[in-house]
Amino acid sequence: MSAGSAIEWTESTWNPLTGCTKVSPGCKHCYAERMAHRLQAMGQPNYSNGFKLTLHEHALTAPLNWKKPQMIFVNSMSDLFHKDVPVEFIHRVFAIMRQATWHTFQVLTKRSERLLSLNIDIDWPPNVWMGVSVEQSDYTFRIDHLRYTNALVKFLSLEPLLGPLRNLDLSEIHWAIVGGESGPKARPLDPNWVIDIRDQCQEANVPFFFKQWGGVRKKKTGRILDGRTWDEMPILLDLEPKEWHRQPEQPEKVLFEHPNIPLPIL
Repeated sequence: MSAGSAIEWTESTWNPLTGCTKVSPGCKHCYAERMAHRLQAMGQPNYSNGFKLTLHEHALTAPLNWKKPQMIFVNSMSDLFHKDVPVEFIHRVFAIMRQATWHTFQVLTKRSERLLSLNIDIDWPPNVWMGVSVEQSDYTFRIDHLRYTNALVKFLSLEPLLGPLRNLDLSEIHWAIVGGESGPKARPLDPNWVIDIRDQCQEANVPFFFKQWGGVRKKKTGRILDGRTWDEMPILLDLEPKEWHRQPEQPEKVLFEHPNIPLPIL
């Protein structure tokens, strides 16, 4: 059985590693760190080390046993591209994702430099969506790093949004998620920041997903923006051969579609 998720933009989570370290302001009130210490106190074996980076060999093949096709967020409790994760382990995670063709995997990182440095050696499966987190304007360089990878679907997690992100370059970006910080010390989210990003996405024909306003009581603040929810996602329409970086003899091509506006063939 898969690990069902309450995260609005996915269906399940898979954590072949847990634990992390802070790299930028968005990490200050990390939800995963709070949860890891809570699970450690409850005696959950995977969190016996608390939030210290830990590889879980026994969890590597879990998605192969989940027969129902689903959207899977990879490492909701860590970062696959953390500097202390062995390259060999990263490739093993990608090998499982490649094998589990019936699932769609969403990988998210703040370590865009390492992502880009390993890109040339990653055999990118078409069922892997690669994203970077950007919480404020000082970190938009992560978007450029993502853009230069060979991932077929590239997305942004603009949360916890801590400031305005004006004039984003959304070329070759297929999806944007925006959300405010939640939890006991949540920092405020200015509605104007959200509206501006939504408008930029509409201008660039990029699907826009508004996750939450956040705050101490996120259920109370909800996720309504301008009178409605925003749940746009890239949709896989067709799979045909397109040239892959490491398999030119087996070209693959993928078409993704905005709910209203078709995106070009990649």
